[in-house]
Amino acid sequence: MIRKLFFSLAFLFIFSLVYAQQENVPIDHNVYLFLKEMKVKGILNNISDDNPNLSRAEIKIHLEQIETYREELSRTEKNLLKKFQDEFYDDKSDSTNTYQIFGSGAWFSSTFSDIFSNKLKYAYAYRDPNATYNLEILGRFLYGQNFKPVLNNSELYDIGFRFRGTLFERLGYSLSVQKGGVSGSQDLAPTFDSRLNYNFKFIERIENIGNYDFAEGYLRYFSEPAEKMRLSFQIGREKIKFGYGYGSKLVLSGDHHYLDFLKLNFDYGIFSFTSIHGSTVGEYNPDHEQNFTKLIALNRFQLHFDKLFSVGLGENVIYSGRGIDLAYLNPFIFYKFVEMSLQDRDNGTLWLDFQSNFLKNIELQATFFLDENILSQLQDLNRFSNKTAYQLSAFWYSPFSINDFSLVLEYTKVRPYVYTHTNYRNSYTTFGQLLGHRIGPNSDEFLAQISYNLNERVRLNLEYQYVRAGENIYDAQGRLSFNSGGDPFIPYRGNIDPLHISFLDGERINKNIFTFLIHTEPIREVYFDLLFRIIDEKNITRETNSMQNYGYIKMWFEL
Repeated sequence: MIRKLFFSLAFLFIFSLVYAQQENVPIDHNVYLFLKEMKVKGILNNISDDNPNLSRAEIKIHLEQIETYREELSRTEKNLLKKFQDEFYDDKSDSTNTYQIFGSGAWFSSTFSDIFSNKLKYAYAYRDPNATYNLEILGRFLYGQNFKPVLNNSELYDIGFRFRGTLFERLGYSLSVQKGGVSGSQDLAPTFDSRLNYNFKFIERIENIGNYDFAEGYLRYFSEPAEKMRLSFQIGREKIKFGYGYGSKLVLSGDHHYLDFLKLNFDYGIFSFTSIHGSTVGEYNPDHEQNFTKLIALNRFQLHFDKLFSVGLGENVIYSGRGIDLAYLNPFIFYKFVEMSLQDRDNGTLWLDFQSNFLKNIELQATFFLDENILSQLQDLNRFSNKTAYQLSAFWYSPFSINDFSLVLEYTKVRPYVYTHTNYRNSYTTFGQLLGHRIGPNSDEFLAQISYNLNERVRLNLEYQYVRAGENIYDAQGRLSFNSGGDPFIPYRGNIDPLHISFLDGERINKNIFTFLIHTEPIREVYFDLLFRIIDEKNITRETNSMQNYGYIKMWFEL
């Protein structure tokens, strides 16, 4: 009897963990928007949106918590919850809610007409106590049209696949690749997909057709050595973001070349810790001998107090010109002092951040970012060496009791010379793009954004940005005549540039940017985005105006 009971309990234990999926959910997945809104609504306590790459198992835990508050959800929120439950509750996948293109069996539907249904879709899926894997076919077509100042267009189209799953309930894996081409205007194409700005094949342009490719892949090991103690280790490449920020982030915005990295996450009680050591590349040069590798090391400590707030301290170092430095592989050390002991060759930054959790339907965030200088003459704010930035943000969900509606307000200020370094190879950039906030140094931005979930299939978004910048001034021959600290690749030049620099000095540029986006999923796993943007730019210094209007329609699928 005891033996039968033992085997029965063992059987239940094994099969209760069969679908503990440890692969990450891509950072652009719509489930993150839903979790964010539920967090601000007061249903979720902490969704780690400063370090938002969550596994499918972590997403499922959040959905389970939301389920317990079902009575507080609007109709659209309930439908969104059901939609994501179908996707992330792998143990409940069957022929009633899941369709697979290849293969047949009792698990999933293989009726061809279901490809147009509301069922979740896979090219192929397999479930086993020791292994799961899912094959998804990825495809995209984008038509972009520029209306002003000149009429022009580009078309982007690509195809690929994603292969992901979990082994032995602990080891998550993912591999994806996409290959695409561009027709129409090659120069206009990056306007519609900024990833082309740091894609080697597209920039190199040595073939008779514009083309590009994207590849991601990683292994992620998860362990829970004690109850509610979570430890994970990841190696590989995927899109990541780091830090707070609704529009863009001061630390790692994600709008840059993907990092290849080692990543350690630890969470227990109120304490969490993340350590990343990644590699990337410098600016593209047609002379391949001039191309180089740069590395970034990042540590972050955070304390989270339920129903109150989260506060964190982080630091990172960018270095190049040598292999991996063992000093920066140490996750338990203060990088700035280590960097000084290594003869002050590298670019170190420090940041503090805060996120509230004590106001229902309202979230407040703040980040203070300090580039290199820690102790010297911080009171002299206009000194070139005081390379600081800060961001203040507010998120209001269901304002004035309007369900499914959100309002975001955010102000970001980045002082001159932030993100620069005396060694241009150690600038806070990768492949010519900023790692940090999109506006760059010597600039500020006011952001207002309203979003509305019309239903579980349609989301409307309207965004306004007011951006001011002080850019470097060049003479008629293209020589730098005044360094305003507005270019991340041009640092302060001793004995040339003034010791003090006022914010927004240089060639003053003001921009008003309006963006309207409709996102819809008319058929499950088939998506459409319709975007229109207006950029009104005023050069205050030269007293000139310019206007750019463009839009695109994008269709993509993950089957």
